[in-house]
Amino acid sequence: MIDRITSESCALLIILATGALLFAAQIMEHQFDMAPCPLCLMQRIWFFFAGFIAYVGLIHKPRWGIYPLLTMLASFVGGGFAIRQLWLQSLPADQVPACGPGLEYLLEVLPLTEVLKAMTSGTGDCAEVAWSFGLTIPGWALVGFIGIAVAAVLQWRAKS
Repeated sequence: MIDRITSESCALLIILATGALLFAAQIMEHQFDMAPCPLCLMQRIWFFFAGFIAYVGLIHKPRWGIYPLLTMLASFVGGGFAIRQLWLQSLPADQVPACGPGLEYLLEVLPLTEVLKAMTSGTGDCAEVAWSFGLTIPGWALVGFIGIAVAAVLQWRAKS
């Protein structure tokens, strides 16, 4: 069965998966009033990058090996942010970093480098735990990043 997997089908799977994950994140934010923390936003950005890279590869040359490798890289970086958030969630309450101001305020007041630092290191908001189907949200994001990386490996190994 793995012999029948094409590079195009793997790229399409990555695009559909990242689209579904980003859609689910929008539903959680807007329908369930779950405001995303800075690390959640970084994970969304890296899901978008993984899907966008797969899309560009699909319309350009899906069999060209650089696109699956870049997709894997995007999923590894996004997975790193998910792991960072899982680590923050595992900290005892007295070791959790202080909650920071909202992203809109940070963008208005601070230079972009400080905003990026806050987004990559996380704040106390990132340590809030919300369970969904047995895992926390960053746990599910990590599962998604692993799935995207596996699909990118299959795309890279596909013969046709």
